[in-house]
Amino acid sequence: MTSSTNAEEQLTLPNRQTPFPKAFVEFIPTGWAPYPSALPEALPASVPAAGRRARIAAAFPGQRLVIPAGGLKARSNDTDYRFRPHSAFAWLTGLGSEREPDANLVIEPDGAATLYFKPRAPRTDPEFYADSRYGEMWVGTRESLEEMEALTGINCAPISDFADTLTADLDTVPVRLVREADETLTVRLDGLRAAAGVDPRSEAEADAQFEVILSEARMIKDDFELDELRQACAHSAVGFTAVVADLPQAVRRGRGERWVEGVFGLHARHLGNAVGYDTIAAAGDDANTLHWMRNDGELREGELLLLDAGVEVDSLYTADITRTLPVSGTFNPAQRKVYQAVLEAQAAGFAAAKPGNKFSDVHAAAVAVVVRYLNEWGLLPVSIEESLDPVNGGQHRRWMVHGTSHHLGLDVHDCAQARQENYRDATLAPGMVITVEPGIYFKATDLLVPEEFRGIGVRIEDDVVITESGCEILSSHLPRDPDAVEAWIAEVWAD
Repeated sequence: MTSSTNAEEQLTLPNRQTPFPKAFVEFIPTGWAPYPSALPEALPASVPAAGRRARIAAAFPGQRLVIPAGGLKARSNDTDYRFRPHSAFAWLTGLGSEREPDANLVIEPDGAATLYFKPRAPRTDPEFYADSRYGEMWVGTRESLEEMEALTGINCAPISDFADTLTADLDTVPVRLVREADETLTVRLDGLRAAAGVDPRSEAEADAQFEVILSEARMIKDDFELDELRQACAHSAVGFTAVVADLPQAVRRGRGERWVEGVFGLHARHLGNAVGYDTIAAAGDDANTLHWMRNDGELREGELLLLDAGVEVDSLYTADITRTLPVSGTFNPAQRKVYQAVLEAQAAGFAAAKPGNKFSDVHAAAVAVVVRYLNEWGLLPVSIEESLDPVNGGQHRRWMVHGTSHHLGLDVHDCAQARQENYRDATLAPGMVITVEPGIYFKATDLLVPEEFRGIGVRIEDDVVITESGCEILSSHLPRDPDAVEAWIAEVWAD
């Protein structure tokens, strides 16, 4: 039993929380079933994570590596956003959905790893009933040290021990930190470095290089990651099909973009952790705003819906798929023309997505098709060759301003800290997962565009893994050919 007569003496309560009287404090720890004695099974992601830790340790010999999960972030006042750990932390620990706020993974100079986290408190501790951040009555039963070790295969210690680890031998053992994961810890470590006579500025530069290496290390996906991405794509196909089934409802009810977003989000939460990024449900001319996420517009018969969405599975790997769908079930002639051009551009991108080619070759192949069609439609003010000139051209980018591909994995724009020579200018290799997503966007206000095309925006996006001989389309569950899209919609509506 706690030695205090009132929890307020041990724990600062929010102003709005009612103080706990002595009788409650004495009563609350009694009459509970014991915690399970059997340890949990290891998380599937923890197995490949062990090899990843070994690789990263070998890349930084003699250094202490600190990878924070990050902390909870306020959405408003004392209400936090749903927690998602930093991707490097998830990759190196195997901990996924909503795990583990305020934890820190430390890899020692000898390669040994320790996970510092907040284990559950005894039911006699005020934390059990009064702490809205960690308390079991508030956030559910937390793991013990032994249970977390069983889940992750990592030696675990209470977060209260982390301070000693952070300051140990700081003047002789370099510490690398993922700074972007925890701003408070970054400030704290920089202060400790300065006090130990270590230049924080040079250390910050070394930290930045650490983040680059961590990012680049995720470019080649292992078998576990590929299986998770396949699952994310399969789940996303379920969400897309559910949206198609509800298109008539979205039209009828008004504010249809929100209805579409909600339908997909329902399946993302049911089948996985969440959406991997904010869904783009862009109908009509909204499709010509590349990152349209307001999703407050109408769905109208005869227009197109551009749906860019992906399910993030519990391990935090996400799909990223776009389909452009005729709201009424069939494309009109102008829509079909633009759609077919984008589809042909995507096919060219698929053909270029193979080992030995550069990452940028995928974009170049797709854009060459887009530019050819823009020229056929009389839109280019210069020749095809002039528009494709990387220094003095670019006129076609008025109608396709974005790149065709990005890496995909734990982040929808994965490996984003990688150096250009290892990203855009890099050679594609088996195991890399990228998107192929050309588009053509004709804003309703663009007077250079033929009137029949104005307000039409089309993007087709799929996720591919580079194989030994080409690429495998991970998101092949959903049709792309316009006739197949129409047949799919008709079949779904008939069910």
